[in-house]
Amino acid sequence: MRSLLRMASLLGLATSVLCGQPAPPPARVKSLKITVLSTMLADMPRGARVVGEWGFAALVEADGHRILFDTGANSDVVLRNIRAMGIDLATIPDVVLSHSHWDHVGGFLTLRDAVKDQTPSALARTHVAEGIFAERRFGNTGLPDNPALLLKPDYERGGGVFVVHARAAQIYPGVWLTGPVPRKYPERNWGRGGQLVTPQGVVEDNLPEDMSLVCDTEAGLVVLTGCGHAGAINIVEHARATVRPARIHALIGGLHLFNASEETLVWTAEKLRAVGVDHFLGGHCTGVETVFRYRRDLGLDRAHAVVSAVGSSFELGKGIEPGAIAR
Repeated sequence: MRSLLRMASLLGLATSVLCGQPAPPPARVKSLKITVLSTMLADMPRGARVVGEWGFAALVEADGHRILFDTGANSDVVLRNIRAMGIDLATIPDVVLSHSHWDHVGGFLTLRDAVKDQTPSALARTHVAEGIFAERRFGNTGLPDNPALLLKPDYERGGGVFVVHARAAQIYPGVWLTGPVPRKYPERNWGRGGQLVTPQGVVEDNLPEDMSLVCDTEAGLVVLTGCGHAGAINIVEHARATVRPARIHALIGGLHLFNASEETLVWTAEKLRAVGVDHFLGGHCTGVETVFRYRRDLGLDRAHAVVSAVGSSFELGKGIEPGAIAR
């Protein structure tokens, strides 16, 4: 039946094109707010006492849909921050895990356990990219090193479902996941020493599952990254090739440039400047100095390039709300 309906839909679309009828307009996100829930700096959003950590998490609110993007490092930090900020976990059905590292999945089970008994649908669907559950080893020790793989059985036993994306996918109108990002450029935005077990043997772990979230808006693309291990430019160019070749209205999250070479910083800035970036809310592994530098290199000002803190946000039509510490 599904295949018949799909065929009918495609035939209907083909008929409308042949008859000269306009194709349906692409979905655009009209209302969007992204709030940082975990990063190294902590602010006092609306007087709430929140906690910083080496990790990342953010709440995405897009046209009434709520998505938790990553879950921080420590088991309790994001939960504490969410409660302090008055966010209702029960209203968030979807989680996106950008990749397998501990500083992005550490709060995952704690958050799900806090809400599943009262609201089984909350945080019950988790989107990941293909490869996140691959066997990994810690350096040359041979010890297992994949936190995402360790939490998988408990989450599934508790009724949670993983949705694995092998390629880019639109999960809500105008809200996209990149899936695994092609490595067109050798950006090497990941730490050294990790090992990935593949059918061809053990290789360096370059985080092939690294995935970002992209919202398509009339003002341009809003790109949210966890660590950007696929490389900032690989991610941006993949988003523009997959969704549409628009300028980057906002670039938010971690870009793993805190220890990048001078050559890498210059090259990345040139590529971003060529595409066009309107807002830059850099947190986690981006690096404080990198954000200040890119404020200059991208031709932005203090209102449009900000070091993110817990509680800082970007809202479509309003821009960045930096919080007191970054204002």
